[in-house]
Amino acid sequence: MNIKPLSDPYHTPEIQIDPFSRLFPSAAFYARILSIVCEAAWRTRGGGYSMEKWAEDSLTVMRRAEASGLRFHIENASAVTSLPGPCVVVANHMSTLETFCMPGILATHRPIAFVIKRSLTTYPIFQRIVNAVEPIAVDRVNARDDFKTVMEQGQERLGRGISVIVFPQTTRTLNLDRQAFNSIGIKLAKKAGVPVVPLALKTDAWGLGKLSKDYGAIRPEIPARFCFGDPMMIRGAGKNEHEEIMEFIHWKLTAWSAT
Repeated sequence: MNIKPLSDPYHTPEIQIDPFSRLFPSAAFYARILSIVCEAAWRTRGGGYSMEKWAEDSLTVMRRAEASGLRFHIENASAVTSLPGPCVVVANHMSTLETFCMPGILATHRPIAFVIKRSLTTYPIFQRIVNAVEPIAVDRVNARDDFKTVMEQGQERLGRGISVIVFPQTTRTLNLDRQAFNSIGIKLAKKAGVPVVPLALKTDAWGLGKLSKDYGAIRPEIPARFCFGDPMMIRGAGKNEHEEIMEFIHWKLTAWSAT
């Protein structure tokens, strides 16, 4: 790709925030993001939306988020980007922000695909972008059917060199719920014979809305943090690796909440 990737680590530089964004960060943020989404949706007409363009638009989202006052801190992305082949990224899920930003963090280096809920593939305007980048869509009604979909389509994507991003908790939450944190990412990595990379993230700068989780308040005073762990190959049933991933995420969330 010809896009200049973010540095590793990456920290938002000091920039001048305009008065409107300082006073009304949510309004400034959503106005800027909506314009990008509409532009990207228009470009998908005729099938012309590429992985490279998705990554570029994601970086633009990050730049405009920073212009609205948000700050990003991204550590150890090279755990994924320096791998010789694809991997499975297993992460906690806190807000919409990570799905908007991770193409800019990772897809500037290698193609990626998200495991997402199927309803996003029919979301007004946004559906055009989602469907253009080959997501793995699950219904979250029948766990057996979802497992089959992720295993079959996930292996197919990985076989084509596309890394797969999995949010095992399925729903967005501020805390790590170990009981809801399933091992499907571990099983996919083992079946495909690829490494798994843990990702801890704290993205509550984009809050959860009361009427819709997607449209919460933007709080620039809270840094958005991403930290990748080291790649692991799955040995045995993968129970130890699953525990290591949850421990890594718990450790990072605890450390971040203390700062």
